[in-house]
Amino acid sequence: MTTSSGTAPRIHPAWVVLVAVTVCMMASSGLRSVFGVYIKPMEAEFGWTRGALSGVAAISLLLLGAAGPFAGRLADRWGPRRVILLSLVMLGIGSIGAAAVSALWQLYLTNGILLGIGAGGLGLATGSVIAARWFEARRGLAIGIAAGGMSAGQLVIIPLAAALMLWFGWRVSLFWLGLGVLAIVLPLATWLIRNEPADRGVRAYGATGASLTAAQTLDARRAGRVGIVEAAQYPQFWLLMSTFFVCGYTTNGMVLTHFMPHALEHSFTEFQASTALGIMGAMNVLGTIASGFICDRFGRRGPLATYYLLRGISLIFLVYVWDVQSLHLWAAIYGLNYISTVPPTTTLTASIFGRYSVGELSGWIFFAHQVGAALGAAIAGWVFEIYGSYSPAFISAGLLGIVAAALTMLIREESVIERPLEPAPA
Repeated sequence: MTTSSGTAPRIHPAWVVLVAVTVCMMASSGLRSVFGVYIKPMEAEFGWTRGALSGVAAISLLLLGAAGPFAGRLADRWGPRRVILLSLVMLGIGSIGAAAVSALWQLYLTNGILLGIGAGGLGLATGSVIAARWFEARRGLAIGIAAGGMSAGQLVIIPLAAALMLWFGWRVSLFWLGLGVLAIVLPLATWLIRNEPADRGVRAYGATGASLTAAQTLDARRAGRVGIVEAAQYPQFWLLMSTFFVCGYTTNGMVLTHFMPHALEHSFTEFQASTALGIMGAMNVLGTIASGFICDRFGRRGPLATYYLLRGISLIFLVYVWDVQSLHLWAAIYGLNYISTVPPTTTLTASIFGRYSVGELSGWIFFAHQVGAALGAAIAGWVFEIYGSYSPAFISAGLLGIVAAALTMLIREESVIERPLEPAPA
């Protein structure tokens, strides 16, 4: 691999871009995910109900998903760099604004809308475009590393947010997190991230064969695109959306939003619950990167079904956690497959519908994920208000995980680009 000057770089620029994107996704995921830490302090200060605060999380999750298709389409057409920079600005402003709220509608605007849309621009769709453009080889591993950044956001930012809140209060915690995004992460992204390998004078990592001209690349991109209307005619697309809906319901929506108050109401301390989230994040990083490696070596469908099955079982186990050791054991098991579904889902999308469609279609698939997350957040809050317990919600999520494992095995892993379009059976 050579640069335009003919020298061989020691590290391919694709890995540099990937590291920068991973840091951005870590900041985005972590900042949007800390809301559960602030639920009880906000209840104590303002008297807002659990249902009202769950609505903030639900709006944020829904907008995070709704932004995905548009962010992916913009990244496909205009390049991911601009989408990433704009998203970081929204995240920083949203967090700083949330630190100054005095009314519930202000919390919906800042933590719900701004953080939701900002995180949507730095979600799966945009990360998938980076991986598809910069990597021909090791694409599953690249997506696993980027998704691992989302997991690392829990490992780093949630305990940091909890510590800042305990020391200085929830307002100071939100303010410094937002300032960190604008002062550290935004300049880093501006410096290191580029849209295409050609912007650095190199080819994609692992690219083989003759280099394409700009015109040939544009023709290939047009010929290889499968739009949402075409993709909707294939059952694979709907199966990917359905299983990722369950992924959102069983992770971001229910567990990430309600685990902290669930743990506190079962006599665990804030430190013990935050430690469990940290363990979950650490195991999640390991599990997600390992998932990308497994996808590159052993395929996608079988591992994906296994992840959903293990998640379903672990959520049912959560209801029966009895002490700190069992809580941390659950966090380790659950964390291993928290975002491990991302590499197989994204690489399945790329292999079935093509690399030039992965941004937009991953955005729609991720939208289904966030619809599930929004419903999970809202339903768990309603279940708690009715029954005074999260157990029915967690058991329902576990059963859905088992159903998703069965649906995954129905996905046909074959490209739709090389053969004529065939409508899905009724």
